[in-house]
Amino acid sequence: MTALQKISADRIYLILAALFITSLVVSNLIFQKFFYWDFFGLYRFEISVGVLPYPITFLITDSISEIYGKKKANQVVTIGIFASVFSLLIILVANAVPATSWAPVGDEVFSNVFGSTTIAVAASMMAYLLAQYVDIYVYHFWKKLTKGKYLWLRNNFSTFSSQFVDTFAVVFLLSVFGELEWDLFGGLLLSGFLFKALIALLDTPLLYLVVYLFRKKFNLKQGEELQES
Repeated sequence: MTALQKISADRIYLILAALFITSLVVSNLIFQKFFYWDFFGLYRFEISVGVLPYPITFLITDSISEIYGKKKANQVVTIGIFASVFSLLIILVANAVPATSWAPVGDEVFSNVFGSTTIAVAASMMAYLLAQYVDIYVYHFWKKLTKGKYLWLRNNFSTFSSQFVDTFAVVFLLSVFGELEWDLFGGLLLSGFLFKALIALLDTPLLYLVVYLFRKKFNLKQGEELQES
């Protein structure tokens, strides 16, 4: 890899990492709003808006895994954890200081929106850390087993397994800490996992496009990673 290609690869990695961190932090901030989606009359999804940016994180880690390798993928996951902790500390401070009498958003409203964020973010981070490492491990397991072939297989197998781990862990922990009623557990687990699995299937063509562009730009062979160049 030439010096110019190395600079270009590093810049793209930084962009992907920024998108990953933004998606992760935002998903932790907006989780308290729930919405429904009637899927062509076949199934009614009832899920948190926090899952909307979440599939982007798995698309990005799969893209980084495929092109930059396992080490870089794990690195961006770890950075995401630090970003989540830092955002949580900012929210705790913001929630602790008193609002002025003329503030557009008062203490009660702010606390209602962000007051439960501590538990939610902690639960989300624990689930996310486990799920992302599961995703990266399973992805590279199938990549090695298939000798770099069948991109769709490792993409979907890794995402399905990690998304189930993530959904189960988040809903379970929020129920344990009293943020959600236990009678909602089964429905939210099923809706959350099915929605994420559906998005994983839909983002497979996007992963193929990203990998194709990377291979073309950096002259990579099938299954080859930049760190090996």
